[in-house]
Amino acid sequence: MDDRQGRVPYEYIRNIFQETDPKSMAMLTGNEYDEHNNTFTLKIINKNYKVEYPSGDIYNENGEKISSYIIKIMILRYLVNGKGVYKTGKDITFKDIKGGHVYYKNFYDRTILRLANIYGNNLIKFENDFEDIECEKTNTGDLAYRFEFLKNVFFTFIIWEGDEEFNPSANILFDSNIEYYFNAEDLAVVVDIAISFIKNKGNLPIDLGMYK
Repeated sequence: MDDRQGRVPYEYIRNIFQETDPKSMAMLTGNEYDEHNNTFTLKIINKNYKVEYPSGDIYNENGEKISSYIIKIMILRYLVNGKGVYKTGKDITFKDIKGGHVYYKNFYDRTILRLANIYGNNLIKFENDFEDIECEKTNTGDLAYRFEFLKNVFFTFIIWEGDEEFNPSANILFDSNIEYYFNAEDLAVVVDIAISFIKNKGNLPIDLGMYK
């Protein structure tokens, strides 16, 4: 399933990537591009990834080639779609994004509910998983962190702890510049990857599946 559902959109975005000027992509996302080696350097939270141009091949900081379609698609869409808009400092919800109401059920099930299930009864783990990440604690919920996932792409993860009366809950906010990098349909997958990244302290499987 992962191969069939991932390969087609990957090949589509890779073709666009190969036809797009690399220096323009670097400038519009704020990332480094080495013209001598034809390689982008991207940071996902606190890990460096290399993207070769024009092949679109991606390597983690251990030099391992990424085979995961969802990671490759996410990175190439980010590079292709970036519009050079810096953070605004204004947070919005998923429903504030164009198309957010249409995709909200999928987004909620895949990200908000998952975040609540992982951390809603374990704020200590939530705090520990963010201890080595450059982030800002915000005064929202019982515990919340705002962090830069990719250059100029900011998420806020919010947790309300469960108790005898209420189930744990969560929310996810975005800097209002988010639509200049990802659309609503992409974000369910992108934030899902971000949750996996933080939960595993940056140790993403190189073959991470679309549905884990």
